[in-house]
Amino acid sequence: MSDDHTSQTWGIYGSILDETVRAPNISRLSEEGAQLMNSFATNSICTPSRATILTGQYSHKNRVYTLSDRIDPEKQTFPTLFQQNGYQTGLIGKWHLKTRPSGFDYYNVLPGQGRYFDPILRDSETWPEGKAYEGFTADVITDHSIEWLEQRENKKPFLLLTHFKATHEPFNYPERFDTLYANTEIPEPESLYNFYPEDTGRTFEGQVLEILGRRFEANPERYSADEFSLEGLNKKEARHKTYQKFVKDFLRSGAAIDENIGRLLDYLDEKGLAENTIVIYTADQGYFMGEHGLFDKRMMYEESIRMPFVIRYPQEIKPDTKNEDIILNTDFAPLLLDYAGIPIPENMQGRSFRANLAGQTPEAWRQQMYYRYWMHEEHRPAHLGIRTKHYKLIYFYGQNLEGGYADGPTAPTWEFYDLKNDPKELKNVYNSSEYQDEIKKLKKQMMQLKEQVGDSDEQYPVMDSLLRNIGE
Repeated sequence: MSDDHTSQTWGIYGSILDETVRAPNISRLSEEGAQLMNSFATNSICTPSRATILTGQYSHKNRVYTLSDRIDPEKQTFPTLFQQNGYQTGLIGKWHLKTRPSGFDYYNVLPGQGRYFDPILRDSETWPEGKAYEGFTADVITDHSIEWLEQRENKKPFLLLTHFKATHEPFNYPERFDTLYANTEIPEPESLYNFYPEDTGRTFEGQVLEILGRRFEANPERYSADEFSLEGLNKKEARHKTYQKFVKDFLRSGAAIDENIGRLLDYLDEKGLAENTIVIYTADQGYFMGEHGLFDKRMMYEESIRMPFVIRYPQEIKPDTKNEDIILNTDFAPLLLDYAGIPIPENMQGRSFRANLAGQTPEAWRQQMYYRYWMHEEHRPAHLGIRTKHYKLIYFYGQNLEGGYADGPTAPTWEFYDLKNDPKELKNVYNSSEYQDEIKKLKKQMMQLKEQVGDSDEQYPVMDSLLRNIGE
């Protein structure tokens, strides 16, 4: 798993960047296995998404709402269940859940975000100070992953989580990729020059590219540059220049991940393990690559919530297949437990999609998803919503309930998108008379989903008036 390595930059999701991206090993995994086309985070921010992947539970159940939260070491996770059922378990790389990892026979993890070069890793013997290792973080993490595979007990099954720091901001990359994309003009998304609030109907500003441009100017060395200046450029020229640097650096960082995925795949081939090993590559959420004029994630737009996911298992999954079902990060843990023959606990809220991957989607499979983002701030308000195959309804309730940025409340607003006719979410049509019947129906379904997943809000009195009568 990587951090923020969004689907637009994998070269296999039909993005405008597909022809530019260099990712042969991700492509190889997709061609040799299955690719999820509609896999989504239920709370698009790093720490909560990782907790959901581990526990199979929504944020309000596992109690990891925001970046400030930490996972309870006693919490049941899929690694603890694997460990209890005879698997050797290892975790190497990004952890991002603050407490000591549990459920692993061996771990060696970055402290917090960690650093790109000469990273510090902390194992059980060096916790909490850790030990520095020379090299680029993705290379170091892969070195240790292969070392762990070499030292494991061959007669026992294994579970290894290799978690890269890349492609998280500041999007650093190893020196060998300095000239990659150097003479390339990166294609631009249709909505790159949408300047809020003009033309879009968006009800909040978001993390606009101008913020990243100012960071490039203020600290170019941190962002792999000798200098960066937007002086004298008009608004459109500045956004263009910022976008070009941002995407090139992001793709270079991603190239280092892809290269190291190749090293791991080669190792499995060399050791005769490829046929009987399930290999998954995913990211903890999506990321805006200039769409809507934004970067970062968090918001319930497609680029942010979509989780890229490829899986290879030659014994069961047909090569070069694509699955269109709505899959959530709550489903990852049940899937892995299912493959391992370990009973799926009732308190996991997701479902195994093993049958889906085999081309036998259950008739009762979900047709909609529930989403909630808790980290409130003025320009990115707390919100919840529902997504179906054709529509999306978002309610920006705007309250700081669980450790946001301590901003005051914002006025509640709604957004609605017709994904069938507007897949890039270029126009909020919540106030359009054409959709009022559909919006009324979705409000009811959203509140029903909210109740079904156990997200009650009863501990937050301020939410009573904000939610009252929605869906009636």
